[in-house]
Amino acid sequence: MSFTWSLPIDLGIISGTLLLATLLRTKVRLLQRFLVPNALTAGFLALGFYNLVGPALTLSTDGLKSLAYHLLSLSYISLSLRAPEKKRSGVNRAIFGTSVAIISQFALQVLIGLLLTSVFAATIFPNLFPSFGLLLPLGFAQGPGQALAIGSSWEQYGFTGAGDLGLTFAAIGFLWSCFGGMLLVNVGIRRGWLRNGQVSSSTWRDPGVYPRGTQPTSSAKLTTSSEAIDSMSFHLAAVLVIYLLTFLLLQLITYLLGFAGKMGYDLAVNLWGLSFVFAAIVALVVRKFAVITKVDHTLDNDTLTRISGASVDLMVTAALGAISLVLVQAYWLPILITTTVAGVVALASIPWICSRVFTDHRLERTLLIFGTSTGTIATGLALLRSVDPELKSPAASDYMIQAPLTLAVVIPLVLSLNLPVYSVTQNRPELFWWMVGVGLAYLILVIVAFAVLGRPSPFRRPLHIWDTTNDGD
Repeated sequence: MSFTWSLPIDLGIISGTLLLATLLRTKVRLLQRFLVPNALTAGFLALGFYNLVGPALTLSTDGLKSLAYHLLSLSYISLSLRAPEKKRSGVNRAIFGTSVAIISQFALQVLIGLLLTSVFAATIFPNLFPSFGLLLPLGFAQGPGQALAIGSSWEQYGFTGAGDLGLTFAAIGFLWSCFGGMLLVNVGIRRGWLRNGQVSSSTWRDPGVYPRGTQPTSSAKLTTSSEAIDSMSFHLAAVLVIYLLTFLLLQLITYLLGFAGKMGYDLAVNLWGLSFVFAAIVALVVRKFAVITKVDHTLDNDTLTRISGASVDLMVTAALGAISLVLVQAYWLPILITTTVAGVVALASIPWICSRVFTDHRLERTLLIFGTSTGTIATGLALLRSVDPELKSPAASDYMIQAPLTLAVVIPLVLSLNLPVYSVTQNRPELFWWMVGVGLAYLILVIVAFAVLGRPSPFRRPLHIWDTTNDGD
């Protein structure tokens, strides 16, 4: 009897790189100083292994891509199963402001990516696929899992290696998140942007491992009797059953769309690339059902957070390890130009917006939003902890509360991401510009919301990145 070993081999390799990255974090000051997540270091180690050593060992990156795709959905399920944060009175402004700032970056990155794509196609890269620029918001604002999932769905339409390119954008976004974020930290502290936070020297030299003798912190609660079923097993079972339900739902949708012919089939294929969205929706429905049947107390938020955290660490490592250096080499110039422009715009626009929308903890919120708009929530929280080690500010909780609102608002934008693809498959170039119009519409929506939410005279002193009007937090 023969068994397939490809999955445990890939899991073992990326787990090994995570352990090595953890060791490096304890020894290398640069990694500590710039708060580089271990998963990012591990991802680059895996990238080197699979590109340089993997071919000699007949190891492909297909397994890593599958892992990243599935782990993304598992992380969304884990977060969506959590009991929602209790809303505090008087914080609607901060919650909506966080949503506006996040959507602003998604809209700006859509416009930057598409407009630069049109310039490249007209000059140095005439055969560039129209969807190339959309890999920027997918990689920066959404993360490696989404960039891989949606990018891979475009490959069947002629965009060769779109999944790998999406991962490359995400990897560069992580670098902007870490190094650009620490630049914001230093500038913010030097210029007095930090009002009521605290800078911990231990955070700036965080080895990533608690020292010997430290009192362990409880990170999960038991909700089941271990003699019956281990609590972690129970939570994992819930997450995996929901993922099975997601698969069945997508199969049903695919079957129903099949009656619409080729157009329905194309839509169904694209929906599979958005499986993480459906996974989150199914998880929310299950959570509601658990509340109605009064069994929601068996779901522990901290345990679900640990499952999500493990999924994200493994996903990021696998996703970055799956990048093909050979493919990236062919696109290095447009990738470099696009990511540089986007990184600089994020560095300038996020402080500009946050200093005018928020009235408290402005640097803390700025760092969190910058980290999540160029990397993931993990890098955003790492930057936040550099000035708020105990997470005493409401920045993190407000971010979690606004997440469902932001997701609902950007769903039309996400569903429009295939317009540049259709501009090729249907030979209708105007659809590319329709997508530009969608991005512009969202930017206008952000500007209107900003004008409403901003403090008196939000557009005052527009050339100043940080507004000090009524500065006092």
